[in-house]
Amino acid sequence: MATRLITAPVAEPLSLEEAKAHLRVDHTTDDSLIAIFLQAARQDCEEWTQRAFITQTWEVVIDEFPENEILIPRPPLQSVTSVKYDDGAGVEVTLSATEYTVDTASEPGWIVPTLSGWPTTFDGINAVRVQYVAGYATSGNSPDNLADNVPGPIKAAILLRLGQLYEHREDVIAGTTALALPNGTQFLLRPYRMALGMA
Repeated sequence: MATRLITAPVAEPLSLEEAKAHLRVDHTTDDSLIAIFLQAARQDCEEWTQRAFITQTWEVVIDEFPENEILIPRPPLQSVTSVKYDDGAGVEVTLSATEYTVDTASEPGWIVPTLSGWPTTFDGINAVRVQYVAGYATSGNSPDNLADNVPGPIKAAILLRLGQLYEHREDVIAGTTALALPNGTQFLLRPYRMALGMA
């Protein structure tokens, strides 16, 4: 199983203003740098938890349909956009949404065939491709409210990681090992962490 990002989030879980307030920065000189660090902090926390925080589109690729369900990495799952596969002749086919059921309540989410099982696929690699939308859902797509439903502890963890990145501009600090995700950040994120190997 492999995953790839199709459409990145259009916003971060925290605004630049919130990030600067946490860093106690009251000038604009470092705004671009802080924005870069904010994105990096969010991605670090997403990788550690194996989650998607803000609405984004992913694709999971497998060589063939499984016997039963297809688990969808990087919860929370909002919706499945498409299920495509290469048939026995190697021709791409898009399954009708009536041919499978999507469970968005479970974490991770999953999909199962509705009737007589999954179709037979081409005997090759990456024959099945599921595109889906993940992230904490919102009532609208405005960048102003995309982060409304991101849990507070996740936002706090991102701020801790942001502070570490902003304070330490080098990969290795003299007398220490390379920067890892801080213990406090891990503590905040632990309740949201998925089992390893899900991504």
